[in-house]
Formats: sequence, C-alpha cells, structure tokens
Amino acid sequence: MNATAVSGSGVNWKAEWKPFALMAAVFLAFYYLPVDAPRFRGALIESLELTKWYAQEHVLLCLVPAFFIAGAISVFVSQAGVMRYLGPRAPRAVAYGVAAVSGTILAVCSCTVLPLFAGIHTMGAGLGPATAFLYSGPAINILAIVLTAAVLGPQLGIARAVGAVVFAVVVGGAMAVIFRRSEQARTEAALAMPEPEKGRPLWQSGLFFGALVAILVFANWGRPEGQTGAWWWLYAHKWQLTAAGAVGLGAVLNRFFDLALWKVAATAVATVAAAVLAPEEPVLAFSVGTVGLGLAVARERGELGEWFAASWGFAKQILPLLFAGVLVAGLLLGRPGHEGLIPSAWVAGSVGGNGVIPTLFAAVAGAFMYFATLTEVPILQGLLGSGMGQGPALALLLAGPALSLPNMLVIAGVMGWKKTSVYVGLVVVLATITGVLYGAVVT
Repeated sequence: MNATAVSGSGVNWKAEWKPFALMAAVFLAFYYLPVDAPRFRGALIESLELTKWYAQEHVLLCLVPAFFIAGAISVFVSQAGVMRYLGPRAPRAVAYGVAAVSGTILAVCSCTVLPLFAGIHTMGAGLGPATAFLYSGPAINILAIVLTAAVLGPQLGIARAVGAVVFAVVVGGAMAVIFRRSEQARTEAALAMPEPEKGRPLWQSGLFFGALVAILVFANWGRPEGQTGAWWWLYAHKWQLTAAGAVGLGAVLNRFFDLALWKVAATAVATVAAAVLAPEEPVLAFSVGTVGLGLAVARERGELGEWFAASWGFAKQILPLLFAGVLVAGLLLGRPGHEGLIPSAWVAGSVGGNGVIPTLFAAVAGAFMYFATLTEVPILQGLLGSGMGQGPALALLLAGPALSLPNMLVIAGVMGWKKTSVYVGLVVVLATITGVLYGAVVT
C-alpha cells in the first residue's frame, strides 16, 4: 500500500483527494449520462461520423505523407542545418521569413501541419520560428486565400492574407520572448553546436523533399469553385501530378539513397495495378503505393530504416491524440450542417455585428472547431448570410484554420500545456483585436 496515502488513523486525504475527485466526477458523469436525450444521441452519431470522415479524407492523403516528411526532416536534415535557418544563429528575417510563408507551399490543415512542426521542433528549431511555421502552415494556404477572395469578397481575402503573414511573425516572436528563459538551454546547445559537416549534396535532398511535398500537395488539391483556369487544371490532373511526384520519389530513392531497384519496381507495379483495377478509387492506388513504400524501407539498414522508424514514431505520438480530439470536437460541435451538443443556432446568433464580444466568440469558436482545408469558406458564407459581421468573419478566418481541439492536444504533447495555452491565447487575442479593427474600418 502507498505509504503516502495512509496515516496511523486511516487514509491521508491530503494525498488522495485528487484521485477521489476524479473517480467521483467520472461516476457522476456516467450516472447522469443523458442517453435518452435525442440531442445527446445525435451528438454521439456526429462524433463518430466526423471521426469516420476524418479517417477517410485526411489520414491516408494528408497525415501519412506528412509523417514521412517529418521523419525525413529528423533523419536527412542535420540538426545543425535546421539551426542555420531556424535556430538562434539564423538571422531573424531569414528564420521568421521562411516560417511565415511556408503555408503558401504546403496546402495543409491544422492537423496535417503537426508532424512537420514536431519534426522541426524535435530537431532544435527555435521556439519562435517553429510556432510561426505551426501557425502559417494551415493559415496561409494560397488556394484558400484565393477562394476566400472569390467567394467572400476581395477585401476579406486580402485581409486574411496580410493578417496571416503578420500573425505568424508576431505569434512566433511573442512565444520566443515569453519563453526565452525556459528555451535558454536549447539556445545554448544550439550555439555550442559545430557547423554542419558536408554530407549529401543539397540538390539531392531538394529533389527528395520536393517529391514528398509534391505528393502531399497534389493528392490534397481541393476542388475550386469554377471549372476553368489554372486551379481547375491542377485539380483535374491532381492524380497524374501525384503519380509524377511518386515516380520522382522512386527514382531519387533508387539513384541517391540506394534503395534496391526491385523494391521500387514492385511498389510501382502494385500501385499501377490498383489504379487499373479500380480507376474510380484513386485513394486505393495511393494507399497501395504508401504501404509499398513503407514495406520497401522498413527493413533497410542505415538512413532509410531510420527514416521509417522516425516516421512511425511521429505517427504513434500524434494519431491517438488527433482521433481523441476529433471525437470530442464532433460530440460538441458536430459536422458542418449537423448538430452536436452545442446548438449551431447559438454559434450563429453569437457572431452578429462587429463588436468585441461577437468577434471574441468567433475567434474562440473557430479555435476549437475543426476545419478541413477550404471548408471554412462555405461555412463562413452561410454565417455571413445569417447576419455574421465582417469583423467576426475575419477573426474566425485567422483563428479557425490554424487551430482546432485535436491540434491543441497534439501541440501540448510536443511542447507542453503551458506553451500551448499561451500559443492558443495569442492567436485568439490577436484574431479578436484584428477582427474588431477590421469590422470598424469596413462598416
């Protein structure tokens, strides 16, 4: 028996009140569980539906490539190399500039960016540039900004683009200043690190990462509103472009990373066979290629084996928290157009006008909701039609795509709840202030 829990006269309640309170809370929650209430049952269904949709639409196409990229960062990019561009030695303009515009290349959502953030943070990137990258990844999606301007108006589109870039720098800089003492050890270690030795030529690494990013970006290219122009052409040929990226990756792995040609060929044949047998299900061919890549490198020795191990490590760390967060988000808020425990009418009725309270509510609600890439635009279109103010709309655009409840859980697992709370608070406060000012100017 635990010696701290028992005194001479019985249980030491000073030590045991927390476990007792937790047990009592769980008991009461189940005792009074409103299983017969229609809204509760509907919310449970929505929770499962959202998680099912997330598994179908985001895990295979978004997260798995992101895990491979994160693993590659931790294995193929030297720690000193990361420090050169994102660490204390890097000029601030370079570090924050690179981090703040990353989202224009990576069309990712608030969850897909997490493995990439974990990768560069693990490699020792400064807290400021790392959190700037964390915000900018989903916030500065060029296609989302263009769609915002086309659907919601050019003013809101421009305000979103400018605000997102500024936010990334301000949030990252604030995090670096607030936690400069706790980050001191990492900074000193980075400054003491020797200059990186010359290894693989930069152009080879560039081809490797370029192929991985091309697969991630084109496999997730969203459908634009119109059926003309460059955006539509890219969407119409997204799977051909994804396949081109996969061919390039196979060539690079064979030529520069010494992956056996028969392994590359076997993966290619299996992927092509899946595409031919099920041409209407491109995700099947994508999945076969992904599994083939994993099998090809999993038992390799050296850096390819380390790449798979690092990617698998990120998956084990992040996926359970993401699914838990999606379940809770679906339970509370449901899917777009469906009800969770919190009635959507409450949300719509709380964001009217351009005052501080509606704008703050929009920022907080956006921070906890989960938005897949581009889905925030039609949701906002409906809310604006129901009377939402321009200020709250911008606040939601600046806070929503970059944050979500699943996103917060994973960030806390990477850098702790204290830093996560400050990061979320900074985003919400800045989104609110920006939304209030924008609402005052445009009305």
